[in-house]
Amino acid sequence: MERIGAAVIGTGFIGPAHLEALRRIPWVDIRAIASNEPARARELADRLAVPTVYDDWRDVLRDASVQVIHNCTPNNLHFAINKTAIAAGKHVLSEKPLTLTSRESAELIALAKRAGIVHAVNYNYRFYPLIQHARQMVLAGETGDIRLVHGHYLQDWLFFDTDYNWRLDPGISGASRAVADIGSHWCDLVQFITGLRITAVCANLRTVYPKRKKPRETRVTFSGKAGGKDSSVSVSVETEDTGTIMFELSNGAAGSCVVSQVSAGRKNREWFEIDGSRCALSWDQEEPNQLWIGRRDGPNEVLIKDPSLLQPDARRYAHYPGGHPEGYPDGLKNLFLDFYTYLGNLEASRKEPPPFPTFEDGHWENLVVEAVLRSNKKRGWVRVQP
Repeated sequence: MERIGAAVIGTGFIGPAHLEALRRIPWVDIRAIASNEPARARELADRLAVPTVYDDWRDVLRDASVQVIHNCTPNNLHFAINKTAIAAGKHVLSEKPLTLTSRESAELIALAKRAGIVHAVNYNYRFYPLIQHARQMVLAGETGDIRLVHGHYLQDWLFFDTDYNWRLDPGISGASRAVADIGSHWCDLVQFITGLRITAVCANLRTVYPKRKKPRETRVTFSGKAGGKDSSVSVSVETEDTGTIMFELSNGAAGSCVVSQVSAGRKNREWFEIDGSRCALSWDQEEPNQLWIGRRDGPNEVLIKDPSLLQPDARRYAHYPGGHPEGYPDGLKNLFLDFYTYLGNLEASRKEPPPFPTFEDGHWENLVVEAVLRSNKKRGWVRVQP
């Protein structure tokens, strides 16, 4: 396979995760890092042997050695960078949300189609081996008809009023925070497994801290605990800390989801249960190597991640034998493997649907989030409107 040059724009929490996962794809060369924090970018470049650091992301797009852009910047930059990258003929793997609005994401889809570029959105939780196995169980009819989907995504990194991050600024993060940031991951995951779409929602959002103490210096997401002695200023908070959402799926099944960034002790608990007419499936992102399978007329079971026990189409996502855990960095690697394998065999690949989330998936999640915001304002049910 021919070598492919990639560049990562952004050096916050997720940028280094992209860089380290890319290092595990044998035919990908990381050509450059771009960041408005050059000292941090240089430290990463030195540690990971990346040859070039750019202070301006536009310089990356002029680099002929780069074929793929990984957009790991704050949310408000996603649209402009993705749009400019497409115009430059670069393939794009974007962090979510794809854009701040569905109008912008619809425009990106149209531009990407015209340009013929390959595009993806980092819904990385799809790529745990047992998630792929669960999807194959649904496709094979083992779960039966989907009746009910429920769960939650809980974190505590904004538990105190002294916790602050750029995601709390709607000018940077967007009109929704908890739902758009982590709820979108949960919604994408259950839609991917079931093959169904969320078509209507009824939401209740709450801002626990209408005021927070913003430190005068910048903090990286998940970088540390609150309560420091650094000086701070009081700022208003407009976006939600928690959300409870009822929803309807495209087959008429019911669902519910709770999202929170203020749940003490919950670091990154993305949990779901999918109840079918033959069995139920349950999974917790913090225990990703176990899939619970519930039965009425037989013993329940816990399937441990083991390639020899997985559905055939799920085995390639498990790279180590049973008893050897695989986790968050491996999900990123699996997404990138699918993306760069598709890109490396592009003529043949275009004959099949991409095996990774695309701009279309990012656009649908924008539509779901916008429906949640409309529902909360209306205090009632609203349809997800394409």
